[in-house]
Amino acid sequence: MPEPNKKKVNLKRVKNMTKNKLNITLDEDLIEFSKLYANEQRTTVSELISQFLLNLKRTKSQDPTEIIISDPQFSDSLLETISRIKEGKEKWLSYKEVFK
Repeated sequence: MPEPNKKKVNLKRVKNMTKNKLNITLDEDLIEFSKLYANEQRTTVSELISQFLLNLKRTKSQDPTEIIISDPQFSDSLLETISRIKEGKEKWLSYKEVFK
């Protein structure tokens, strides 16, 4: 029998998604931009990258799951960029070239 002041807790089984580190190389200015952007959005660079890759995975598998991201402009830009990449219309530029 439980003690009078303690509540019984019903724990649901949650699939354990282990996280690992991934080292990537980016232009220094893009790194700084991503840090500033993440800070403005009250998130982390890891979460930004995770959301981008998750969206890419969903798009690739045609999963209609709604994109969960804090900034709708980022989401729109992301989808537009993916579309241009698929169509072969994307020219890769450095951060400095884009934001002169």
